[in-house]
Amino acid sequence: MLTFTQIADSGSLTAAAQAMESSLPAVVRSLGALEAELGVRLFNRSTRRISLTEEGRRYLESCRQILGAVADAEAGLSSQVQEPSGLLTITASVAIGQMVVTPVIMSLVKRYPKVRCNLVLLDRVVNLLEEGIDIGVRVGELQDSTLIAQKIGAVRRVLVASPRYLEQHGRPSHPKDLLKINCIRFSTTNGPWWRFQENGKEFTLAVTGNLEFNHAGSALAACVEGLGIGVFTSYQVAPSLATGQLQILLEAFESPPRPINLIYPHARLLPSRTKIFIEMMKQGSKALQE
Repeated sequence: MLTFTQIADSGSLTAAAQAMESSLPAVVRSLGALEAELGVRLFNRSTRRISLTEEGRRYLESCRQILGAVADAEAGLSSQVQEPSGLLTITASVAIGQMVVTPVIMSLVKRYPKVRCNLVLLDRVVNLLEEGIDIGVRVGELQDSTLIAQKIGAVRRVLVASPRYLEQHGRPSHPKDLLKINCIRFSTTNGPWWRFQENGKEFTLAVTGNLEFNHAGSALAACVEGLGIGVFTSYQVAPSLATGQLQILLEAFESPPRPINLIYPHARLLPSRTKIFIEMMKQGSKALQE
């Protein structure tokens, strides 16, 4: 069962052998013996890829439950709780990783020095299994997946400006007013197209301005300096809102918040370091609340 589960998670016999520190022939023999014992084929195999059969998908869920029960039973017999250790690899977008995840992992390694953390910050969707990542922080609705997800908050897209800018140029009362206002834009997201909602219907506007950035930090600094109006995620502007450097505009026209989830491959077979990180992220994610 362990070999079968590892093959399913790794996506190939070779990767499973490497993860288990075993030989490829041993993994092949173990899978063959299991399929012979069950009398069904668990994987469809070709020269380039391997995929679960329908029987394999059903059996995988049962294996996870059984192996999880075994792990729980063995943990319950341990007279002492061992200190968490080992490598924990986490991925997140650059902004969330810097503002939210980094403080959590610093607290984690201070408390549990035997844990090693590798934080991979990427503004793209990462395949956890293919890239050897234990847990990810993902924004937005999740596609159908075998991954487990736990919601830890939500993120808004908020329109902001500095008090200085509003004193000089006035406060917009409707998104269409932005067509006559200097807007600070991102070249890496939706460009000039900003999204809003009115009476339950979403719409976009093509805004203009004399400043365009590919990094949120620079755009945020420009807004604080009173050079225009910008759109940011709520956690990016939280410190500037708290100090009064920025104010939120047109809240009534915001699109619905998007969920933020922790995602990982298994529900029950998690090492203690991963479980602790999940709990600490839940406690430390106040900046990600709606």
